[in-house]
Amino acid sequence: MGNRLAWIGLAIISLLLVTALLAPFLAPYDPLAIDLRGELEGPRTGHLLGQDKLGRDILSQIICGSRVSLVVGLVVVGISLVIGVSLGAAAGYFGGIFDTALMRIVDILLAFPGILLPIALTGILGPNLRNIILALCVLGWVGYARLVRGQVLAEKNREYVLAARALGASHPRIILRHILPNCFAPVIVQATFGLAGVILAESSLSFLGLGPQDVPTWGRLMNEGAQYLLFAPHVATFPGIAIMLTVLGFNFIGDGLRNRWDVKRTA
Repeated sequence: MGNRLAWIGLAIISLLLVTALLAPFLAPYDPLAIDLRGELEGPRTGHLLGQDKLGRDILSQIICGSRVSLVVGLVVVGISLVIGVSLGAAAGYFGGIFDTALMRIVDILLAFPGILLPIALTGILGPNLRNIILALCVLGWVGYARLVRGQVLAEKNREYVLAARALGASHPRIILRHILPNCFAPVIVQATFGLAGVILAESSLSFLGLGPQDVPTWGRLMNEGAQYLLFAPHVATFPGIAIMLTVLGFNFIGDGLRNRWDVKRTA
């Protein structure tokens, strides 16, 4: 069952990737084109998911909004991985004052509620794509640093590391060529779940009006449709479904990878 869900998740994310890459060609209309005659019209031929309060095609906006969600997710997770893995590996391997200081910083950042700090930072810096990415990266690296530090602590005294030291390998070589490759499985699993979390966070910020204002986003579509739920529920429902399916897709893949690499479950 787990493998089946993982394949379903892979199919969903593959569809998202194709949609994001081909968005200009797949969108049936200009997502920002206004047609007041179709204000809040429901799904019908020509506009399969209906139109919003300005008559803009909702399907076109969802298709183009997939680019924003995917770019934010990949960039934030990528930057967070580089920072978190680098700091966590150095802290776990060398220990000492650096390790202690890093863990105190991690503890302080983890004391903030998950979305509160990004809301504050985006509110101060301004609502645009770059600032959303920056705000989410501030907390994004913390989980990877903590995970990698624990993995490195468990690996650095194993026989293959001691053998590499005895042969005169440098510290960077030991970390990069010997220790980190044995830590990547849990990191990849966490990154998969992290993608889902980042996309959900970006949608939340956009829903609050803190997302980019010049391009369609799923969160902003839901925000605009919230006031019309009673008589035009399609405006908020379809972007919500897009967010739900994307998050489920990444979570299914993460569950599948975790089950595949969990030695205790497969023993």
